[in-house]
Amino acid sequence: GIGGRGGLREPHARLAALASAASAPVVAVDLPSGVDADTGAVPGPAVRADVTVTFGTHKPGLFVDPGATHAGVVEAVDIGIADDLPAPRLVVPRADDVAALLPRPDAESDKYRRGVLGMAVGSQRYPGAAVLAVGGALRGGAGLVRYAGHRDAVTEVLHRWPEVVASQLDPVDPVAGLPVRVNAWVIGPGRGLHPVAAMELEAVLDTTLPVLVDADGITLLSRNPDLVRARTAPTLLTPHAGELARLLPGADRAAIEARRLEFATRAAEEYGCTVLLKGSTTIVAEPGHPAVANPTGTPLLATAGSGDVLSGLAGALLAGGLAARDAALCAAYLHGLAARLAHDGAPISASDLVTALPAAFRAVTAD
Repeated sequence: GIGGRGGLREPHARLAALASAASAPVVAVDLPSGVDADTGAVPGPAVRADVTVTFGTHKPGLFVDPGATHAGVVEAVDIGIADDLPAPRLVVPRADDVAALLPRPDAESDKYRRGVLGMAVGSQRYPGAAVLAVGGALRGGAGLVRYAGHRDAVTEVLHRWPEVVASQLDPVDPVAGLPVRVNAWVIGPGRGLHPVAAMELEAVLDTTLPVLVDADGITLLSRNPDLVRARTAPTLLTPHAGELARLLPGADRAAIEARRLEFATRAAEEYGCTVLLKGSTTIVAEPGHPAVANPTGTPLLATAGSGDVLSGLAGALLAGGLAARDAALCAAYLHGLAARLAHDGAPISASDLVTALPAAFRAVTAD
């Protein structure tokens, strides 16, 4: 039942285990027993269904892991209560929702109108992070990418992406070398935790531009959270569970993975920004709006560098004029779809994601 709380107790816990282990197909009625309907949390034993037939409306817990894993294929049955339902706490976008949000160039578009993205990503130690994030941005539709980084990273970026406008940072005054004519920023992936990276983060967040912060940038932000809390410009944080735990003192990775919707929403409220929590279910949360559960995720995304590609992709959409929540949900959807399309479900690398992004765009925008 949707009102169940606290996990299954005996004898129902044993019955759930027997049902889950059965060779026959398992069909859950409205909700797999043991799954929290509102959050997807599974605090104890629960039925693992092949199909869940849910009534009246979809329940959030059917689309957020670990509950989503227990639900199997979800089919909704209309029982005539739609007009009496409250506003949703969670939404799940479809391809046509994403297509309606994506920026579309027109006859008057030029590289500046399509969006200029500034990128402070990668480093001497991790130049690949810069190559992947810039690739995600270019394949995501950025009109122009202005990249700033260490000499070795600049060399690698230009070797792979000669269309990028790249500048080598001055070791004496690196912040002064950051590009200024941009519409949005991506900062953090592979950048490191040294004092210069902290100075860059502070300078970028001090602007009035939309900023996406990921990876090392989130770790640095956890040491000075007011950098985001004091902002009025759009900010998009893209942590995985371990990074989110650094932003929420007292939380740990296991708790966040068990209650993803709760913690993503909490972080968005506490920081006053948009949060894209990566993982088995990617959740986008923003104060004042329903949370978003991305339906295209796949375990194939559990590969080094995939988050860098996502950052670049979402940054391109921010630079193209999308609101932070819209940029996040579109990027997550396309990122997951690209993983499914690359190599027809065979193992992929992050570079394969970049290559498959055009196919993902075509798939959602096809008439």
